[in-house]
Amino acid sequence: MSERDPGPGEAGGAGTEAERLDRIEALLAPAVAGLEEAGRRLRPAWRRVTRGEPRWPSMLAVLAAVVLQWLLPERLTIHPDWLLPGLETALLVVLVAADPFRIERASPLYRWTGLALIALISTANGWSAVRLAVGLVRGVEGGDAGQLLVTGGGIWLTNVIAFALWYWESDRGGPVARARGVRRYPDFLFPQMATPQLAPEHWEPQFADYLYLSFTNATAFSPTDVMPLSRWAKLLMLLQAAVSLLTVVLVVARAVNILK
Repeated sequence: MSERDPGPGEAGGAGTEAERLDRIEALLAPAVAGLEEAGRRLRPAWRRVTRGEPRWPSMLAVLAAVVLQWLLPERLTIHPDWLLPGLETALLVVLVAADPFRIERASPLYRWTGLALIALISTANGWSAVRLAVGLVRGVEGGDAGQLLVTGGGIWLTNVIAFALWYWESDRGGPVARARGVRRYPDFLFPQMATPQLAPEHWEPQFADYLYLSFTNATAFSPTDVMPLSRWAKLLMLLQAAVSLLTVVLVVARAVNILK
């Protein structure tokens, strides 16, 4: 017996069912999109696995610190005066050669090389700051107010860069660990973390954010909009504020005394 063709009512019924499914999908689409958006907001970029941040901002900061150290008077530097700037440049070349465009190389040796570079910058600048302070207290530094302000400003700015590098390299295990989402809890709370609805979807802290943190801490001598959460972060910010305050007070006081 041959199969009969479906009647008009049956064909219309099948078509109506397909249309109903299309309408249901159209109604559910906004809700699904909303759930996906909510999921992204519940797990923001700074807590997800993302690409490593660009290399060039931190590279330029290190080069600026090296240049500032080269420009300091020889009496304020570790002798030979080319040694530490030369070592810093060599370590920077190694880091850039190993990871030139984005900071994504997960290697203990690579990380320790970066930490050694920051330690050299901090050591050289700390030595210069101590030599300048001792000279000011003894009255053997600061014969010219303009030169004193330039020298003190160079040391102060290098201090800002050095602490920015420490914050950047230490927060949640450093830039590579942050990109891989290794650690859950941050050491610094940025405003975008507290109010994610006001931040772009793919926002996460990068070197410029830590440079801003370092600059505001060195000028206000206290946290501004970025809050330290871990104890080491609080102590590091305390140390930076103390060094910055001492440098500014000594240099400015001596410069004012010269100009009187």
